[in-house]
Amino acid sequence: MEFVPRTAIVTGSDSGIGRATAVELARSGMDVGITWHSDRDGAEHTAEQVRTEGRQAYIRQLDTSDVPECAMAIQALIQDLGGLDVFVNNAGAGDGRPFLELDPDTWKRTLDINLNGAFICIQAAAKHMVAAGRGGRIIAVTSVHESQPKVHASAYVAAKHGLGGLIKNISLELAEFGITANSVAPGAISTPMSGREGDDPEPDLNPGIPLGRSGRAVEIAAVVNLLASPAASYVTGASWAVDGGMLQMGPMAGAALGSDNWRGNGNH
Repeated sequence: MEFVPRTAIVTGSDSGIGRATAVELARSGMDVGITWHSDRDGAEHTAEQVRTEGRQAYIRQLDTSDVPECAMAIQALIQDLGGLDVFVNNAGAGDGRPFLELDPDTWKRTLDINLNGAFICIQAAAKHMVAAGRGGRIIAVTSVHESQPKVHASAYVAAKHGLGGLIKNISLELAEFGITANSVAPGAISTPMSGREGDDPEPDLNPGIPLGRSGRAVEIAAVVNLLASPAASYVTGASWAVDGGMLQMGPMAGAALGSDNWRGNGNH
């Protein structure tokens, strides 16, 4: 049977990439479960946009740092939706601490938010998909830091590496059930997390990116939507960089640096 998705959950969909993804999936004919951590009004705004597309929207609070409670929120949304075809793990947060100043509590919280809570949510979604027997799509929004480091973000980078590895591993284990698992790895994207407010803020000019600018949330959502669609039926275990070419600039960008400012605050 051809996989035709009708229901989706997008975590962290109260703004930015999550909101754009929820709306894009709604345009593709899916009812959407929306989660929020601290911005219920933002989640309600996302739900309004989903309903404008003629689809149903349901809202639940989700704190991925509260690992034991994560599965309950996902299960509640699955019940609201009456099933689940597509699960998008988008919720996440950074830490911004230099390695030598990184305390164990911050390390643990960052890994809980970005990896441990994600594991629980993804597993809950996958268990339902397997039991339903109709296949499914699991998509994790990671980061270019799934594969490359970032100064002053040791915990975040470790978590994103782990999440990317988890997706690759479950792509093997879930394939027999008709479930694909892929990552989408954004580069610099104009969203509230990067200090740019609004549903679709203008990109920033950036000469270090081959395309010359930051990305839009809708450009990430478009790739997620593709991976969620029947067209991506033979794609699994892949990580899709959506970064304007940023990852290809490593040696060239490094050679072009004119100072030690990248080290940050004189911390060597």
